Amino acid sequence: MSAALVTGATSGIGNAFARRLAADGHGLVLVARNVARLEEVARDLRDRHAVEVEALAADLSDRDDLERVADRLRDDTRPVDVLVNNAGYGLGKSFLAGHLSEEERMLDVLARAVLVLTRAAAPGMATRGRGTIITVSSVAGFFPGGTYGAAKAWATAFTASLAGELAGTGVTATALCPGYVHTEFHERAKKNTSHLPEWAWLDADRVVDDCLADVRRGRAVSVPSLRYKTAVFFLRRIPLRLVGVLAARRAATVARGKGVP
Repeated sequence: MSAALVTGATSGIGNAFARRLAADGHGLVLVARNVARLEEVARDLRDRHAVEVEALAADLSDRDDLERVADRLRDDTRPVDVLVNNAGYGLGKSFLAGHLSEEERMLDVLARAVLVLTRAAAPGMATRGRGTIITVSSVAGFFPGGTYGAAKAWATAFTASLAGELAGTGVTATALCPGYVHTEFHERAKKNTSHLPEWAWLDADRVVDDCLADVRRGRAVSVPSLRYKTAVFFLRRIPLRLVGVLAARRAATVARGKGVP
């Protein structure tokens, strides 16, 4: 039985990936910070799908914890054939209003952890001639949006580059770039999303289905839903002179308690 390691597996998109992969018969290694919730999710998936589920409690902003997860990915006696880099969060503050330590910690989770875990998993996958690496990025990476948006832009570019490097090895790399998704993300970041229309929201299970379909197609970047595909099409073509204007408007929006995905 092949195994999949999912970070941030107890809620949101990460939990949707865990449930879908378990339903497809994958054994799981679930990574999250909240031990009690992690054990609860692991127990539920074991009972529901009769698959092996390993719970690995770790804070990916802590380098020792991160290395423990990386060691699990390097373990050739228990190979992991699917890596889902999903763990992440937002701060809901402008860069100047927040604390540098908070920005650094977020960057460690959104970027450094992706780098370290991908490097731990990819060589073994390439040697075995099979594997899937999915990194949950965001439409926010195509829009000027502080440290969060910059980290997501890095995640998308990094994954697209990795996909090219892995070509011909039997291993794929895909960056998932959703827009607003019904999860706990915005509540945890204390972002006011009451102004958003219902059509702007995506369902986490559908996002995962769309992503896995793009993985099968070999796509390096997956943008779920026609509306967000259209948004990304135009965002990628914004003249550079307008970037500063958009950044200023975005900062004003954040100050009012609203923000991008």
